[in-house]
Amino acid sequence: MKASAIIVAAGSGVRLGSSVPKAFVKLAGRTMLSWSLVTVRQVSSIDEVVITIPEGFEDAARAEVAAAGLALPVKITPGGIERQDSVRIALGLTSAESDLVIVHDAARPLATPAIFEACLIAAARTGGAIAAIPVSDTLKRVADGAITATIARAGLWQAQTPQAFRRDLLVAAHQRALTEKIATTDDADLVERTGARVEVLECSTANLKITTPSDLAVVEAIIARSDAAKK
Repeated sequence: MKASAIIVAAGSGVRLGSSVPKAFVKLAGRTMLSWSLVTVRQVSSIDEVVITIPEGFEDAARAEVAAAGLALPVKITPGGIERQDSVRIALGLTSAESDLVIVHDAARPLATPAIFEACLIAAARTGGAIAAIPVSDTLKRVADGAITATIARAGLWQAQTPQAFRRDLLVAAHQRALTEKIATTDDADLVERTGARVEVLECSTANLKITTPSDLAVVEAIIARSDAAKK
């Protein structure tokens, strides 16, 4: 089955305190976007890539594509105001011949080719699949600085990316969201609302999303430890 990959790299990086957009922040000598591109390059079932970036960073993104050695067709487009807008824009640029679309945040640089492949295989079978990890902490609902409820963590999972879906399902889900003014930060949520089955594949805590400087420090430490183990 043909698959398109969408790399969402249009974030501003304000919470990271960076002077450049988040996807272009260096991590162990390479940009976050570079880490995702090198991973995608190793996934044989992906036939094309669409990257959303902040307007004005098209040339920088092309340089990253070239440096990553991607031999696939690549389209680069400015993203939207919100992540959901960026995915919808990128989805419109994917080939109608693609059976599957896999969406990944460039801010999760340590996702592996294996989890990409697993999500695509599961999505081909069931319609949708996401990387996730079981919730390990006790959850509290809070209002005005006080706890209003404690939520049992049994059966709760923390969604990550990549997330893969049959292209027709994802297109229909985003169209419905646009028509009905549904806003969410998660593509799986939109697909779930259509009644489609979305499977959960257990991933790793290392596949964390970089949002703050402390997140960046944690991921750099993980990479350093991995590099040391290989020596």
